[in-house]
Amino acid sequence: MKQAIIGYHKDQENDWVAELRCAHFQHIRHNPPFISRPWVTTKRGRCSMLGYELNCKKYDAGAAKDVLPG
Repeated sequence: MKQAIIGYHKDQENDWVAELRCAHFQHIRHNPPFISRPWVTTKRGRCSMLGYELNCKKYDAGAAKDVLPG
């Protein structure tokens, strides 16, 4: 099911992670030519994608909510 991006954080490897409305997290890497998401690389780009919906397989599977470390 598609879920809106409501925020972002970086993981332990310094990669960006989207926080979804359903309380799951999803990595959002820009790794051309395999994954092209140039908007991930700037704050303006990330802010422009707030509200954008990503398909959340964790939600579909009924997975427990993700929790920020710390």
